[in-house]
Amino acid sequence: MNFHEVRFPASLSFGSVGGPERRTDIVTLANGFEERNTPWAHSRRRYDAGLGMRSLDDVETLISFFEARQGQMFGFRWKDWSDFKSGPATADADKGDQVIAKGNGTQTEFQLIKTYSSGGFSYVRPIVKLALGTVKLGLDQDEMREGVDFDVDLDTGLVTFATPPAEQVEITAGFEFDVPVRFDTDKIQTSVASFQAGDVPNVPVVEVRV
Repeated sequence: MNFHEVRFPASLSFGSVGGPERRTDIVTLANGFEERNTPWAHSRRRYDAGLGMRSLDDVETLISFFEARQGQMFGFRWKDWSDFKSGPATADADKGDQVIAKGNGTQTEFQLIKTYSSGGFSYVRPIVKLALGTVKLGLDQDEMREGVDFDVDLDTGLVTFATPPAEQVEITAGFEFDVPVRFDTDKIQTSVASFQAGDVPNVPVVEVRV
């Protein structure tokens, strides 16, 4: 896939605006009731990278990053400051943040996930593009050691245990992660005069499936 394993400068994405987007098809019936369906199992995130620009040096950094990705051609990592941890944004990732599965005595490979819950309902998001050195795993609250008890693929979010977790053993995880994205435009328009007057460029970024 056309993807560069490089993160957009986190200092610039810090000031961006964006978040999850859903697609819902709504049909209003003759009696006034609605039928609602969605073709998307997972949300798709969108951001505006231009809003994080604070200086002309930032604009130059953006243009260099844009050119190196050849516009929309190559994807890259994006740090979503509002949602980049397995647990609370104000706390460090902990091995007990997310329950990802239960062991069955034979399976060794598991996908890292993050569950969003509210009002008795939940959505499970597969997690990819893990941040290096942040993944922690637990088996019934016993912390595992990366490189000894398990290995993790930072690109796909798959963890592989050296020994299959025993049946009904709760597998938990904590981690930090990026969002795989690409630029949603093939041009950036800006000028020194307009930027100094407070007019920042519009640089749309959209999540990609990997």
